[in-house]
This record gives sequence, structure tokens and C-alpha cells, in this order.
Amino acid sequence: MPISDHIRNKLSQIPHRPGVYLHKDRFGTVIYVGKARDLRKRVSQYFHPSRRMGWDLKFNALVEAIHDLDWHVVKSEPESLLLESKLIKEFQPRFNIDLKDDKRFLMLKVNLNDPIPRFTLTRLRKDDGCIYFGPFAHSGSVRRALTLMRRKFHLRGCRPLTPGEADYKHCLYGNLKHCTAPCIGNVSREQYLAQVRAGIEFLQGQTDELRSELEKEMQKAATDLDFEKAAQLRDALEDLKRTTQKTEKFERIPYTLPVAVNPEADLRELSRVLELPEPPARIEGFDISNISGTFVVASMVSFWHARPDRSHYRRFRMKSVVQQDDFASMAETIRRRYSRLLREVRSGGLDPSDAESGEGSVPELQRAIDDTAAAHRGRPARSDTDATVVPWSPAPPAKARLPDLILIDGGRGQLNAARAELAQLGLESIPILGLAKENEEIYLPHRDEPLRLGLDSPAVKLLQRVRDEAHRFANTYNAQLRLKKISESILDEFPSIGEGRKQALLRRFGSVQRLRTATIDQIADVPGFGGVLASELKRFLEARQG
Repeated sequence: MPISDHIRNKLSQIPHRPGVYLHKDRFGTVIYVGKARDLRKRVSQYFHPSRRMGWDLKFNALVEAIHDLDWHVVKSEPESLLLESKLIKEFQPRFNIDLKDDKRFLMLKVNLNDPIPRFTLTRLRKDDGCIYFGPFAHSGSVRRALTLMRRKFHLRGCRPLTPGEADYKHCLYGNLKHCTAPCIGNVSREQYLAQVRAGIEFLQGQTDELRSELEKEMQKAATDLDFEKAAQLRDALEDLKRTTQKTEKFERIPYTLPVAVNPEADLRELSRVLELPEPPARIEGFDISNISGTFVVASMVSFWHARPDRSHYRRFRMKSVVQQDDFASMAETIRRRYSRLLREVRSGGLDPSDAESGEGSVPELQRAIDDTAAAHRGRPARSDTDATVVPWSPAPPAKARLPDLILIDGGRGQLNAARAELAQLGLESIPILGLAKENEEIYLPHRDEPLRLGLDSPAVKLLQRVRDEAHRFANTYNAQLRLKKISESILDEFPSIGEGRKQALLRRFGSVQRLRTATIDQIADVPGFGGVLASELKRFLEARQG
């Protein structure tokens, strides 16, 4: 298959720098994330004719699906690994296999408020007052560097939070004189804190003195023909370099890569197709998810200027629908969403008496809502004398506002159910449409036949992105509820537990996951349990870890 002009133009712009690249399909969905020392060389390899002649079916399927690509330049190869992992976990591309789990890179942390602070390894950064270093791309290097640092600054490596004399008797670090043993009073807490702060400065990059010592020892070992020791010192220097090298953390990566080649162009095309007065700044999309009528949930995603605005996503668990009924579920979701949103909009500056009035208030209320929405878009409210238009701001508004377009995942039935609820709320003037999956047909309220624009239409691609995001968000919520139910049902298999004991355990620990980490004494402390029953439950849960 020949390379498109768009891809060829992108390849010519990629620099010879380390970084991360993203391949996307024709819907703008990220399908593969990779890293490279040289982005230009690595990405170009995907489109070499010789590579396409191979028998790797997965590779050929990936290349055939690539419609667009993006890249992100970083300073070093470790940074590219950190960023690659972050993006794979965020987008879950279907052609990636590794790094999709929730496992994170190692970090070092220390809490100076502990009685005797110690450096520990962790994979999760918390707001707990600790000082964190990392994440580190090479776990082996950071472990060895931590051992080196403990020996250099005589820091403890034992596990107890507050070690005492009983712990010191069996302490390998103390007996080998690697630790100054503050637990038995060899040094004061202030003296030990000075050692810890020296370790902090070491991790912050102040390693010149230690690096110089290691280099001298390595050269001496090589001169003495002790090549094994010289190799160990060489590896220690490399571990030291990797651990103290400055890297960007990528804890929260601002997603600057576009979700489409030109989102604003797609938005203008959608406005033209639907004959809207202006491109819809705020699009809200809805989807229903259930499995055989169980765990019926709905999702609402929000797109601001054709880009996901995740802070405004919402999810719903059905209250009035007890069986599989997509029409009733959609009606309940629309009713709950816009009843609440109307209250939020009204409380932002409307007269409550007008808002609650049932007669003669709809035109005035709608005008006020339109004015509020226009103000939130960065444009002035309507005026009979002032026709000035202020350009919109791309930043999402903080205050509540009604959408400019509502997208329903489904055909005529779901659309009519949603329209009926909007009419009850006096919001029938908001543009709404349904998108049917089979042929990507667009159903409009006052049109008998659906629109069929074709899969290459920019307007259809934008609607697909909204619909697919709503579908993903709904399925994620459904899966969370099912997983929680399955987890809790494990307790039903324990022969010596009834509903009362089960509820007592869940009230105390919150979930089975937390119960697994509890000690036998903690379980025995729950009403209805004793030491014997707690031991049996602990063994039961350990046998069902998988």
C-alpha cells in the first residue's frame, strides 16, 4: 500500500531525537505507542517496502491501520520509557501488549517526620508528607544505588518503624557497621537526620565526591589487574549515573497531541452538515451499558471544541429501571442529567421564582439560559442594540452551562426517549441527534430518513470519537461494578459466614481487597469472629488470591 502524502509529510518533519511516537487510525484513536532513540529512523521503518514483505501479520495489520501519527521529543532514553509507559496506560492501544497493566516504575521516598527516617522503595506517590525521588526507569540500578547510598551515609535499612534494642540484636546493618544504630542511642536523632539529609542531597545529584572515589578505586583495581572488582565499580558508577540523572517525571502529562488531524475543521464541518448557526463548543455524548439487564449504567462524556473535557464526565447507575430497557434507561439518564444541570445554571444568576414557575416562564428562562451559555463561551450575552461578538476562548468554562449539541448512542428509539425528557424540562431547543453503530447513520429529530455521510466524513469521525469515548466510559463503570460484586461474592463461598458476619467484615474493612491485607488479630476483632474463625478466613482468602 503506497504511503499517503499526509504520512510522507509527517515523516519529513520528525527529528533525529529520542522520544515517543503514537500511531492513530482514521478515527483518531491511538492504536500503538512506541519509543525510540532516533524517532526519524524508527518511525520511517514502519513504511519501508521491505518490512511489508515479511510474514508478520500483526505488523502488516498495524501499518494498514495507520492513518496519522504524532511524536513527543524527550531529553533521554529513560525519559522516553517513562513517557511510553504513561501513554500506554492512558490510551490502552490495541496493538500494544506490554505496559498495559497498572504496575508503575519504582520511586524512593523518605519521611523526615518518622522517629528514625529510612529510605524505602515504592511504586505509588501519595500526599503523605514524604519526600519522593523518581520514578526511575531502571529498577535494578535504583536498588543497587540505594544499597550504595546506605553504606556511604551509614543509613538504616531495617523494616520496623521505630526499631529498638531487640531489633538491633538481629540487625545485619548494625552488626556490619553499615548503620550508625540510632535505635540504641549510638547517635542522636539530630545527628542521624544530618546523615539522612546528606542522602537526600545525594539523590538530588550531589554525587561528585562519591563518583570521584569510585573512579579512583576502579582505576586502581584495573592497574592491579583485579578486573572483576573494576567491573563491579564500573557498574556501580553506571547505576549511580542512572539513579541521579535528571529526568522529567511525567506524573501528569499535558496531552498536547491532537485527537484528530484538525479538530476545529471537523467541528465546522459538523456544524455545516447539521445546519447549526455556529460550531457546537460543548458536545455531550450518552451511552447505556448493561449485561443481560444487570448493572445497568450510563455514561456522559463532554467534548469542548472537539477535544475531551474529562473534568465534566459523569456516570449514572439506574434507579428506576430494573430490567434491560435501553429507551427507559436513556430517558432516566437525560432526566437526571439536565434536571441537575438546570438547577446549577439557575443558581448561577437566575431568579429562583422564575425558575420554578410553571406558566409563562419558559421563554424568559430559555433566554436567560442562552445568555448564560453565551457568556460562558466567552461571547457577550445577546443584546438588541449590541451585536459585537467576542472570540471564544479554548479553555473550558468553570461554571455550569448547557451543551450546544447532545449525541445519543442509538437510533430513532433512543433519540425519541431523550427528546421527550428534554421537552419536559423546556430544553427542546438544544440540538440533539442519534448515531447508530451499524452504518454510522445520523438520526435527526425532524428528518424522516437518517443522514448517511460516509465513514470518511470529518463530521462522522468527530461524532464517532464522542460516541466511542462514551462507550468506553460506560463499559469501564460497568466492569468496576461487576468486579466489586464478584470480589464480595467470594465471602459467600466461606462455609462459616452468614450475611451478618459478611456485612460486619465489609463495614470494618470496606472491601475484600483490604480484608486480604488485614492481620488475623484485626479480623478477630470484628464482632462475630474469634481467633480460630479469623485464622480459617485468612487461610481461605490466601488460597484464593488468584
